[in-house]
Amino acid sequence: MAKRSTRRRSREDIQESSKVRALFSNGGSWSPHERENRERSYTRHVRPCSDNQRQLLEAIDKRNLVVAAGPAGTGKTFLAIAKAVEALDDGKVSRIVLSRPAVEAGESLGYLPGALEEKLAPYLRPLYDALSDRLGGKRLKALLAEGTIEIAPVAYMRGRTLNNAFIVIDEAQNCTYGQLKMLLTRLGWHSTMVMTGDPDQTDLLPGMSGLGQVAERLSSLDDIAVVRLDDRDIVRHPLVAAMLTVL
Repeated sequence: MAKRSTRRRSREDIQESSKVRALFSNGGSWSPHERENRERSYTRHVRPCSDNQRQLLEAIDKRNLVVAAGPAGTGKTFLAIAKAVEALDDGKVSRIVLSRPAVEAGESLGYLPGALEEKLAPYLRPLYDALSDRLGGKRLKALLAEGTIEIAPVAYMRGRTLNNAFIVIDEAQNCTYGQLKMLLTRLGWHSTMVMTGDPDQTDLLPGMSGLGQVAERLSSLDDIAVVRLDDRDIVRHPLVAAMLTVL
């Protein structure tokens, strides 16, 4: 009896799953669940989806220091990391250095268990995800192990000079003016630095974020590119752009 009831439940599960697949296959309109949108083949050179993204990619090619400011989902971090991987593969730089402030997003996680790397892992996870999309898990682990790619919190960047490197400073809106000034002066010979962030979405106390002030001051320098993205450049789920216009 037990085997017969198990077979019956299995047939019911199969029927239910087929109903779910049929449900998502109907309609014909765009859906984030569609397979063709989930499974995309890897492309070595990314292509911009908007004019501002094109300006960002061109600025990274022409300038040694680029500031990309804009709302969430505009591809700031992904494009910066994609260009970093491209520069590494082309032999233009010998290493990639990624840095991000360890700031909690409005809630306290308390004391995290483990060694220092394990404590910092939740804060640096978005950078690992972006790198994994471009390199694959196996190659990423190899490059991290040999030090070709380094991911470090902002607090560990003081006193360094980064030569022959591609540096990405992510979530710069969670850095103070003093921290950003320190990070900018890490730029060494034959290096490119891209600083990304959303001045309107900081997790610091009001008035503490330095990204807006830094971007405004650097925009007056000809050798530095400040690219501003907006809601029209959002490439995440269509609802993200709609929500940001009212929130």
